[in-house]
Amino acid sequence: MKKGLFVLIVILLALLLTSYIVSAHKSQKNVRILRLAHSLNTRHPVHKTMEYMAELVKEKSGGKLIVQIFPSEQLGTEKECIEALQLGYLAMTKTSTAPMEGFVPEMQIFGIPYLFRDSEHYWKVLKGPIGRELLVAGTDKGLRGLCYYDAGARSFYAKKPIYSPAELNRLKVRVMKSIMAKQMIEAMGGSPTPISWGELYTSLDQGQVDAAENNPPSFETSRHYEICKFYTLDEHVRLPDMLLISTKVWQSLNAEQQQILQQAVDESVEYNIKLWKEAEQTSLEKVEAAGVTIIRPDKEPFQRAVQPIWKKYEDTELGVLIKQITEIK
Repeated sequence: MKKGLFVLIVILLALLLTSYIVSAHKSQKNVRILRLAHSLNTRHPVHKTMEYMAELVKEKSGGKLIVQIFPSEQLGTEKECIEALQLGYLAMTKTSTAPMEGFVPEMQIFGIPYLFRDSEHYWKVLKGPIGRELLVAGTDKGLRGLCYYDAGARSFYAKKPIYSPAELNRLKVRVMKSIMAKQMIEAMGGSPTPISWGELYTSLDQGQVDAAENNPPSFETSRHYEICKFYTLDEHVRLPDMLLISTKVWQSLNAEQQQILQQAVDESVEYNIKLWKEAEQTSLEKVEAAGVTIIRPDKEPFQRAVQPIWKKYEDTELGVLIKQITEIK
């Protein structure tokens, strides 16, 4: 009798376990997971923005659409992640517009030094017709832009003070793999040296490069201020970050999933703008407290040094775009 009862209990438990496994399997089949990879560390405000976006996606979809984030180059450099999107191996990535120049030539426009007058002008362009057109300019190349995130203005930092382009003469300056970044450093007298973001701390520490350039939160969260004790706020360029999705993956989503994802992304942009403004101020305070000298130079010599770049593109399609952007009030 006891043996029969034991067997019955075992059978019932097995049936319950089987039922649970089948139910869980069905549940998992109804969940779509999108992997998002990027190069920033988890302290960076743009990473926090994407976490916020992922939470919104999960909430709006009732848990049926999930964005999994892989930071700190876990799945590759910016260029490698962009290529993975084209192949459909990766769903989403966050990249600066600079590496996009090699995939979508129109993105070179963002690398024109001193193109944007200020943050207000910058966002007016990004949220307007020009920004929207550029966002989807790479769709036929497998790269569909979902939004821009603020990445502020980029400035120089080094182991010695930089007050004007003259101090950049013969310095090895780390740049992203960007045609425009290379031209800008050369115009200022420096020697552009392409290095991936993940390798830059070691490169600065070992003297492979003498200087670099980036926005305040990136300078602070990367801890580059431990090596470079001078930060020159020349604000030479405003390169937005872009949130991209593989065209193949986007087309595989149904209309409801596309709407949920785009709504969450749009809401995260407004969150990003507020978060970025706070992060910039906080980062400057932190690096200054850590012994960094903040230099606020006269920008005119820097602007004058890069005028050959503006003249170079005067009679080109890029020149037409420059004119259109500068005319936006």
